[in-house]
Parts: sequence; structure tokens; C-alpha cells
Amino acid sequence: MNICLLNDSFPPVIDGVANVVLNYGRALTQNHEADVIVGTPKYPDADYSGYPYKVVAYPSIDTTRIIDGYRAGNSLSIREIDEIAEFGPDIIHTHCPASSTLMARILQHETGAPVIFTYHTKFDIDITRAVGDGFLKKETIRAMVGNISACDEVWTVSEGAGENLKSLGFEGDYRVMPNGVDFARGKASPEAVAAATGAYDLPADVPVFLFVGRLVKYKGLPLIFDALKILKETGLDFRMLVVGSGPDEPELKETVSNLLLDDRVIFTGPIRDREVLRAVNTRADLFLFPSTYDTNGIVVREAAACGLASVLIKGSCAAEGITHGRNGYLIEETAGSMAALLKEICKDMDKVAAVGDCAMREIYISWDDAVKLAYERYGEIRELAASGEYLKRKKDPADYLIAAAADMAEGFKKLGDVPRNIYKHLQQEIEAAKDYMEGQLWQ
Repeated sequence: MNICLLNDSFPPVIDGVANVVLNYGRALTQNHEADVIVGTPKYPDADYSGYPYKVVAYPSIDTTRIIDGYRAGNSLSIREIDEIAEFGPDIIHTHCPASSTLMARILQHETGAPVIFTYHTKFDIDITRAVGDGFLKKETIRAMVGNISACDEVWTVSEGAGENLKSLGFEGDYRVMPNGVDFARGKASPEAVAAATGAYDLPADVPVFLFVGRLVKYKGLPLIFDALKILKETGLDFRMLVVGSGPDEPELKETVSNLLLDDRVIFTGPIRDREVLRAVNTRADLFLFPSTYDTNGIVVREAAACGLASVLIKGSCAAEGITHGRNGYLIEETAGSMAALLKEICKDMDKVAAVGDCAMREIYISWDDAVKLAYERYGEIRELAASGEYLKRKKDPADYLIAAAADMAEGFKKLGDVPRNIYKHLQQEIEAAKDYMEGQLWQ
């Protein structure tokens, strides 16, 4: 199959969903001999060569001050739409409800290929962070849910993610398709662990806790630090490794200092080398992830790959599949609940290690296995599309603007023999019409 993957983040930006697209592209190409093309907003000076598939980077604008680290792509960019359409995708799989899904809808009009959307992130929280509460948030969510509803099939990474999507106004069906882990199952070697963590103050007989992720408060980091303050006051010695970076990093470091935890909490910064990160997971004794924001928590499965059990919020998406005291630990969403649990279970670190080994056996899934499930469903969706099943989808007003954009792309492609001055004039007219349509879509 020819498979088009679309996402608003891709290296040099590294986040959870970019990691998903990288692993989909690798596994589809390597294990299933699929032809893959990736479409993503362009970042200045980024090198998109060297991948085992083609990466089409389309024009973008700098929105990094609004959404930390991210640029907004122009999904109506005619040249790149035409380039991807000529690839002839059998499946279009989009992983972001904004620019990527808008481009997916235009490409569907151009190619007839079915569109799959995967819901990875509670985007309403990110929208609130960017624009606050109120009318703009409401309308942005409505537009994104409309984009998602226009897709032929919707996947979510957990049941909780699906229910969150429903709570935002999505009225269709969804299918749970799990994400995988690119860590091999098993612990890193003692030599690798020593090399990765030797520079940190980690006494051999002291419990080591770990957090990996973007440093944003809504992932539960303030709760962790408050719990550690309680633990310190009870006399329990420990170390806490915080791996990552993010917009709340200065504030979180200040919190640690105010709580007098500087001697116990170590901010490592981001660790981009996957084998080094695997070694850090191996060195830790417990993974602390009290996030109710994450829809799946790949980092929890990465920890499990290394025999590391997680402490999670009861009822959260990340806690799906976890049985308390068997393959992980569940707490209430309070610092007191976490502190009480840590104080109790750290009395028997052999038991904690056994729970981690159980997590390795029971909740680990590799990316190869996860993408195999997706590839099998791709085939079923392609057959459904060929039978005309998806032609029954009701069009909404935005579809007609999308169709107009696609028609312009087709006309633009045929202008190769027009004299240069006429060509330039027509290009300006097309750009003006495109700007108008883009404004209408976002309104």
C-alpha cells in the first residue's frame, strides 16, 4: 500500500505524536514493504533527508510563542498538496486535528483515498493554554471536532481518550488502537546504566523515582513535588530524576527550591538518545506519572519495557490495564495519597521490583506489534473505500471550500506552459483566493 502520514509535529520537534509518526513510518516501510510519505509543517534549517521514506515539508508560520516550540502549517499549500497527491496514497492517516486533518481532507478530494484520524492528545487543554477560556476556545474546539468528524474512521489510543473526544462534541464511533514502545523488552546493561547515570548523586541503597515528559504543570509535577516534600519530612531518603524540558520548567525548578528539595530532585534536561533514556529507566525504582492529561502515556509503557512499575492516578487514561499492586500502583489525585503509597511500598523494594517485572510482561507492546494491527486495519479500510462505503458521509459547508482548494491545485498544476507574466498574475489570484478561503475556514 501507499500510505500518507500527516502530523503537525515531526523532527526537529520531538514529542509523543512525532515519535508515533516516526515509528509508523519505520515499521510500515521495514516490516510491511509499504511506500510511505510524510507531510508536516516545515521548520527553518531542518534536514528532512535520511529517512526511509519521503518527507514533504509544507510552508509554516512561527507560532512558538503561542504554543511552545510549535509552528503552524499552511495546509492549503498547493505545491505540496500536488506532490503528495501524485504519490497516489491508498490510505491517508492524520495524527493532528488542525492543519494535518485539513490537508488530509483536501488530499481525499484529490485522490479519493480514505482518511483515518488518530486522537492522541486532549487538545482542549492545549487550546486553553494558548487562548484561554471563552468564545475563541469554544469555536476552535468546534472547528477541530468538525475536522475529526469528517474523517472516514477515528482511532483513539485508549478508551479514556475516546470518552474525552466524545465530551468535546464528537458524535461518531471510534476504535481503540494502541501505541507501542520502541524500547526492546528488558533492562539495559549495567555498563550502559553506569554510563548514563554515573554523573548523578544516586546512592545505591536509596530509592530512585523517575519522571519523563514535557515539563508542564498539568502532567502532575506539582503533585509529585508536594508528595516528595511530605516524604522528606518523614525522614525517608530518596532521589528524583526529572527528564525533559518545557514551558513550565523555570517555575517548577523554583517550586523545588521553595520546597527545599534541591538536594533530592535532579533535573537532567531532555535525553534524546533512546538507549541512554532506556538506561535511565533501568536505573530507577519507580516511575511517577500522576497525569490525568495524557491519553495513553507511552512513557508508562517505556518504563514497563525496562521492568519499571508506575504510580498512576486511579481512573486516568494512563492507568488503563493497571492492577494495583500487580503491574503498577494506583493513587488518588492528591500529594498525600502519593506520599503515603511511596512511604509504604519503599519498605520492600524487592516487591516493587517484582511489580515492575510483571509490568514488563503484561502491559508492554512493541511498535512492530502495534503497527501490524494498524496495517491490517488499513487493508480493511481500503476494501471498504473500494466498495463505496465511505461515499455515504454527509458533507458539511467546509467540504465545498476544501473542494475549491483542491480544484485550484489541479488548475495550478496545468499552468506550466503559460507565459511567465500571465503565470505570475494567476498565481497571485490563486493565493488571494486561498487566503480568503483559509480565513473562512478558521471563522
